[in-house]
Amino acid sequence: MEVVQPLFLSLTSLFCLFILFPHLPAAAPIGICYGRVANNLPPPSTAVALLQSNAITAVRLFSPDPDALRSLSGTGISLLVDIPNELLPSLANSTPAFSLQWLQSTIFSLISPTQIKYISVGNEILLKDPYYSPFLVPSMENLHKALQTLGLENSIKLSSAHAASILSNSYPPSAGSFDPNLGSIIIPFLQFLTTTKSPLMVNLYPFFSYINNPDYISLDYALFRSRNVEFDQNLGYENLFDATVDALVYAMEREGFEGIPVVVAETGWPTGGGAEASGGNAAVYNGNVVRRVVGNVGTPKRPGVGVEVYLFGLFDENEKEGEGYERHFGVFGVDGVKAYEIDFH
Repeated sequence: MEVVQPLFLSLTSLFCLFILFPHLPAAAPIGICYGRVANNLPPPSTAVALLQSNAITAVRLFSPDPDALRSLSGTGISLLVDIPNELLPSLANSTPAFSLQWLQSTIFSLISPTQIKYISVGNEILLKDPYYSPFLVPSMENLHKALQTLGLENSIKLSSAHAASILSNSYPPSAGSFDPNLGSIIIPFLQFLTTTKSPLMVNLYPFFSYINNPDYISLDYALFRSRNVEFDQNLGYENLFDATVDALVYAMEREGFEGIPVVVAETGWPTGGGAEASGGNAAVYNGNVVRRVVGNVGTPKRPGVGVEVYLFGLFDENEKEGEGYERHFGVFGVDGVKAYEIDFH
């Protein structure tokens, strides 16, 4: 009786919530990044069949690759499509009509706009390619006007994926603040997101935070396995993922911007390449991410507000530059076999 009564009350409360708020948000989708920096990948048609057989309904493409777009066309899989950094000057310095022509010829001629959910205008520009930073917001403004011309400004949202290291301070989360050197770009960027009701996109990797700061970040805290709760302004944090997302929310609020959603455009854990990179740890990390997403867990600062996530990535990419870890993030082998057990729903 002592067990049944709390369960009954919980279900009753949940029922009342649905009566009072019939439009509560559905679970945020879990997606996957389809990177193609490799010389041994299966053709896009095979990759798409793999996505479908695993009920993966959202994909990020790092460029509007024609073969990938054609293969995804008609599948119902929703897309986050990146515009390569080097295209931003021409988009920024031209007219909205040029952006309209570019969208139609490069993307919409290959796949229906109904499958495009987001367009990321560049990737990690502020830190990786700062030369392109001044072109970011002007590009987004021209592209938004182009989408307005097509009547697509509400169904396709424009943003730009940034590394979580745009934060100069992330601990504790309530002290989250952006790098002051980026302010001249960050503020108009956040204003654009607010005006267009678009999300902030972040590439978030607790793995790299852990291996770069093992004296301050525990492996268990990075993997969602910590039994310790770190309290910050009466909010309890048990993992680095939540802490980083909320640090970004606090940073936006510190600049006067509240209510901007956060989309995790990349996150993952490598299976090889160095210490603590293993299939076992990848299964723990990505499995926990999926469970949190499909359960609409949210974060301590935004409980119950699901965070959309794109896992990185579909396959290992053997031509990736950088440390060895970079080549070992694939959830699947090129033969289509899972590198470790994971369920996407």
